[in-house]
Amino acid sequence: MTFVFHTPPSAEDIMEMAEAALSAIPQALRLHLKGTAIVVEDIPDDEILAEMDLEHPWELTGLYRGVPLTEKSFSDAPQQPDMIYLFREPILIEWIETGEDLFRLVRNVLIHEIGHHFGFSDEDIDRLEEEG
Repeated sequence: MTFVFHTPPSAEDIMEMAEAALSAIPQALRLHLKGTAIVVEDIPDDEILAEMDLEHPWELTGLYRGVPLTEKSFSDAPQQPDMIYLFREPILIEWIETGEDLFRLVRNVLIHEIGHHFGFSDEDIDRLEEEG
């Protein structure tokens, strides 16, 4: 998929890329994402920065908030919906710094956060990315 920009991509542009990337995920896996919201924010807020022990908002391109599937139980009381955050400015900075294709970068951040939804650790996801 090709996206061309002559101005910095907006939050809506990032969301469009995320939706395109999500549609390429096999249906069997997408079913497990039902009810998981994808949100594009410009930068992580101060609460997220403190929680993640980060000093600068440009250090975080994405975040999964929720209960991983490996920890969910049907007997649990309903919780807040699972959320995947994509942070526009850090993604754009990485895009500029690396020269990576922006769609590929958005897809990689999204897939990384989906991995957390499925209960994978950062190390598990890194290993899978290296194998792929």
